[in-house]
Amino acid sequence: MMTTTESIPARAAYHIVGHRGAKDLSPENTIESFRLAEEIGVHELEFDVRLSADGVPIVLHDATLDRTAVDASGRGLGPVAELPYERVRTVDVGEGRHVPTLIEVLDATTVFLQVEIKAVEACDAIAAVIADRPHDATRIRVTSFRPEALHRMLTLAPHISRGLITRGYPEAERHPDGIEQVLAEVEADAFYCGWDGLTDDLVTRFQDAGYEMGGWPVRTFEELRRGLVLGFGGGTVDDPRAAMDWLSRARAEPAL
Repeated sequence: MMTTTESIPARAAYHIVGHRGAKDLSPENTIESFRLAEEIGVHELEFDVRLSADGVPIVLHDATLDRTAVDASGRGLGPVAELPYERVRTVDVGEGRHVPTLIEVLDATTVFLQVEIKAVEACDAIAAVIADRPHDATRIRVTSFRPEALHRMLTLAPHISRGLITRGYPEAERHPDGIEQVLAEVEADAFYCGWDGLTDDLVTRFQDAGYEMGGWPVRTFEELRRGLVLGFGGGTVDDPRAAMDWLSRARAEPAL
């Protein structure tokens, strides 16, 4: 994927975002994974939030534990939305680690957080946690593929930053009225777009409209470098140790 931009803009403050912590180096979405990512030097962390049957906001990507459970005792339990957190917590999701709560992750981290809402029904619980922790509010941006989740958070916690995620542009089937319309309606300040359909002109248009832009995923040096060239705010990475090296290499390059 080529760019017409001639050099990496000096104004770019590109942030390495640990995707589910240090996903390739430690069991994803666990306290230990987040701590490792911070030790490596990530600028931000990204993780996913769902709701247990008893109303606890938990940090888990999938709707079930089938993929992340290390043995059969944690598989076939059904959706976590139908399980009390006490049961969810007993499942080993790698190296003896468990699914943490949102509160535990806030307690264990210090950097900026992209809190991806996987289930709209978790919004009220997420907002309640944030309301109890005003000191964390400025380091949280709630994100989602689902506009209804961002609409709900605008109502519940309008002071919290919001970002829309898409798999590409224009994604007309999911957003028939246009992504621009969704961003305006949820009063987002960030747009995280998959690489499909992401052009230089499109990025410039969204940036000129005031949105922080990001392209995902970032799994190669070339993708990170492209994000730098385009002036993205950052990118989510599965291996933060490699990504920090890529960032150093890219910044050391002479102007093209």
